[in-house]
Amino acid sequence: MSLNLADLFEAVVDEIPDRTALVCGDERRTFSQLDQRANRLAHALISRGIRAGEHVGIHMRNSVQFVEGMLACLKIRAVPVNINYRYTETELTYLYNNSQVVAVVADGEFLPVIEAALPSCPALSTLVTFGPAGNAETPAVTHVDFDESLAGQPATRGFAARSDDDHFIIYTGGTTGMPKGVVWRHEDFFMAALAGGNHNGAPFTDSRDLAAAAAANANRMTFILPAPLMHGAAVYSVFSGFFSGAKQVLMRAFDPVEALRLIQDEQASCITVVGDAMARPLADAIARLGSSYDLSSLMMVSSGGALWSRSSKDQLLELMPNLFLRDGFGASESGVDGTLETDADGNMRVVGNPNMSVVDEKLRPIEPGSGELGYIARSGHVPLGYFNDPDKTAQTFPVIDGVRMSILGDMGRVEPDGSIVLLGRGSVCINTGGEKVFPEEVEAAIKSHPAVMDAVVAGLPHERYGEQVSAVIQLREGVADIDTDDVAEHCRVSIAGYKVPRSIVVVPAIVRSPAGKADYRWARTVVAEAVGA
Repeated sequence: MSLNLADLFEAVVDEIPDRTALVCGDERRTFSQLDQRANRLAHALISRGIRAGEHVGIHMRNSVQFVEGMLACLKIRAVPVNINYRYTETELTYLYNNSQVVAVVADGEFLPVIEAALPSCPALSTLVTFGPAGNAETPAVTHVDFDESLAGQPATRGFAARSDDDHFIIYTGGTTGMPKGVVWRHEDFFMAALAGGNHNGAPFTDSRDLAAAAAANANRMTFILPAPLMHGAAVYSVFSGFFSGAKQVLMRAFDPVEALRLIQDEQASCITVVGDAMARPLADAIARLGSSYDLSSLMMVSSGGALWSRSSKDQLLELMPNLFLRDGFGASESGVDGTLETDADGNMRVVGNPNMSVVDEKLRPIEPGSGELGYIARSGHVPLGYFNDPDKTAQTFPVIDGVRMSILGDMGRVEPDGSIVLLGRGSVCINTGGEKVFPEEVEAAIKSHPAVMDAVVAGLPHERYGEQVSAVIQLREGVADIDTDDVAEHCRVSIAGYKVPRSIVVVPAIVRSPAGKADYRWARTVVAEAVGA
């Protein structure tokens, strides 16, 4: 029995070698082709001195090479580390050093910022670049071309035995501070982040059973993955797709019209989005151009990693009533924690995972129906902690009565029936006159206005109330201007008066991460400057 990610992948490959596994742009790989190229790269890494347990950065946009690099690391028991390709030299230097990477697999386009950081990263000795790399000349660092490194290397496996205790690290930026590396055991990652290879039933406990189920999947599902693989949610999706035997189509960058073409040409059954940041443009594209494409194969839109508002879901269902919408709830620190469902009162409830609970500030379970707010927590298969950060590990992954838990930043309450209502991120909660306001609820109310495309809500200092609710909004294409008082009045229909934004600033475009996460610090700055002006 093995629940090591590389062993699980290879077991699936052996069952369905000729099935298409991955598509990105003009490149396509069957399961066996992907496996063989990952084997070649894995042997190349060994030849460069990379050993089990060492960390290797993957600094790339979405591509088949990104996946090959990640698989190659896992095959030799090295630890792949996701690198945010938008980072500046300062941020990159911190991440390279904090993660202790000894090698980096990178797109050539990022070489200028990488080389600027290298002199301050003494542990990094090998740089494997894909695509044009220019004149790469950094003393003490060996430069290797990705494709050239595969030449002469065996396509067969022949690697050392692996363990369920091998590590997998996902770096997460969060909403504040420098990025932190979440350290997972492979078995825990498989069970928590990948639902044990089965999001609709009992988890698999043996690689042979998982592979047999993937082979028996006659539906030949095809998933479109627009989100960047440098973020945890997209990595979850890639492995889940592999372990279900699906064909996966990566997008180098999200473009809603290109997504429609891919759905048609690849006959995709599911597209995975990151909340409203992708779902709303996708719905608008369907409204404008959907009749020009054959979208009949699309059965599901799945979301994870960011807020997906009711208004955005309703728009999709109006356009395509037969769609199944899956709103996933989870985090890099806990995996896939269930799904979000909206009840009759408009509350977002976390369902489908018995390992979830709500705890108070002393980490005691909150009684159902008490009305008390607390932090949503997960037990069972959870990460070991943050890499090289024992203090933050103790805060987020405490051991209570011998059980390691993951304490999420999301706040919630427990209803009398034991279900959990999600309120929002505690770190960005706004306290106005003693009332707690969660930005996600206000953002959903704002985005239900027909003229609003996107919104981010943040608190501004207020002399009397401590903080006041403020918002930055982006208008839909074709809407030239709007009376912000009209937006505020629109919100009063669905949220209490104290939650309605007192200051609303219109901007050309909302700033979000490539994964669709809101930048609350940016929003506070924009509103503060506008109010000050």
